Amino acid sequence: MKVLIVGGGGREHALAWRFKQDDPTVTLYAAPGNPGIAELATCLPIATSDFDALVTFAQRERINLTVVGPEAPLADGIVNRFRNEGLAIFGPTREAAQIETSKSFAKQLMRDAGVPTARALTCTEVEHARGAARALGAPIVIKASGLAAGKGVIVCETLEEADRAIDRMLVQQSFGVAGSEILIEEFMEGEEISVFAITNGDWFFELVPAQDHKRLLAGDRGPNTGGMGAYTPVSIVSSQIADEITRRILQPTVDALRARGAPFTGLLYAGLMLTRDGPKVVEFNCRFGDPETEAVLVVSRPSTPPLLDIMLAAARDEPCPDPIEMHERGYAVTTVLASAGYPDSSRVGDVITIPSVPDDVVVFHAGTRRREDGALVTNGGRVLAVTGWADRFDEAQKKSRDFAARVEFAGKQYRTDIGWRELERQMAWNAGAS
Repeated sequence: MKVLIVGGGGREHALAWRFKQDDPTVTLYAAPGNPGIAELATCLPIATSDFDALVTFAQRERINLTVVGPEAPLADGIVNRFRNEGLAIFGPTREAAQIETSKSFAKQLMRDAGVPTARALTCTEVEHARGAARALGAPIVIKASGLAAGKGVIVCETLEEADRAIDRMLVQQSFGVAGSEILIEEFMEGEEISVFAITNGDWFFELVPAQDHKRLLAGDRGPNTGGMGAYTPVSIVSSQIADEITRRILQPTVDALRARGAPFTGLLYAGLMLTRDGPKVVEFNCRFGDPETEAVLVVSRPSTPPLLDIMLAAARDEPCPDPIEMHERGYAVTTVLASAGYPDSSRVGDVITIPSVPDDVVVFHAGTRRREDGALVTNGGRVLAVTGWADRFDEAQKKSRDFAARVEFAGKQYRTDIGWRELERQMAWNAGAS
């Protein structure tokens, strides 16, 4: 089996790691990859936007499956291009990817399909947006409709904060084209979870749910980021809730996309809020989430068949492989190490020192590069994702946190409380049991 992974972040490193764990004989290529992926795959000097070069390479090397990590090439139609060439590729078409690339599209799709989500109004004019904010009331959420690298969401406690967020997007254009259209959305209370479902637009294979931490600082304070850490599994997601998510959210969504002539294949990511009225959609993504992937793929181990076979079946629109056995090996906690200045800016070029990694920890590279002298240096906002796993949650959390503390580079930022809600739940249950 030959596999081409498009991308070069922590999510793509985790995919490469999972593929090699399941089948050490698989031949992996990555475009462009990163120093961590380079230990598992042949990295290619091809940009994710260079569809001509990617197609040419896949044809020349007879790649069995191309797996797309980031959202940008999906938004630009890489799947359409590969399919036109008769090449198997895992991901949605440009049309189906609108579920992530346009929040206004996704919101209308959910309204039409009866999928539970927050009320929202779409605006392009400042005064209209301010009026919408007052109609819904504070607290309120202001969202850039387009792709904003996970940072185009601002939770506002007051209408004054909402006005500033509206100005930031529509007047100052801080998010560029992504913020030229915005959503004014009601605030939902509850806990957020992330659900990954591999699908061919008909059948689903769901991975274990995760919970990520968007805020920069401990205690869920500070600005929103692309994600500062994640853990899995999430104990509050019962089998009843999981069934409800499939029945009321995932299935109606893919049915609605098919009815619009844009059937979804690939990885459908549902960011959900567990409210008192049941799960509701916060957002959809059209690819594996980051940093949840770095936790989920460590504990989710489909053994019959391996994950890659399930993804290949989805890409080829074949029946879901049967039977599927899913093993979860305890808990995984992922702590993201970010560069100085993140999320507003990203300092690059700081030398990274990674100690010897124990067997119960995996260090996934996200924003790193090798200098000509061989030194590993920072090369982005989120630099590394340190995943620890164990049979007990508190042990997995400690392994991740402790190793994250041992990694060294100037200006390192990280949270020490990833999974704090789960820890509180388990401590409460243990206290009740005693």
